[in-house]
Amino acid sequence: MTKIISIDTSDNKKINVELNVNGARKSLSSESVILKSEAALPLIDKLLKENNLTIEEIDEIKVNEGPGSYTGVRVGAAIANALGFVLKIPINGKRIGELAAPVYNK
Repeated sequence: MTKIISIDTSDNKKINVELNVNGARKSLSSESVILKSEAALPLIDKLLKENNLTIEEIDEIKVNEGPGSYTGVRVGAAIANALGFVLKIPINGKRIGELAAPVYNK
């Protein structure tokens, strides 16, 4: 059973979070006056709790890469990268180690 969280913070005034479990989609959105960085994680948590899931059960994260608000897109990407790194799951189909080549000092 594949479980994917999608994060869209590209809109200036709205945050969308979607849970896709084997093709069945459920979503929550917030038109928040508070910072997106403060609203997105509680929204993800609420969506997971409503569907009796924990964050550890998520198989992949998808994040909207734009176009949209530059800062908003960065917030979504930062949240996705942090969760993907901690959970060791792919973001937009790629694992953290595949996102950038390591830099070595020689």
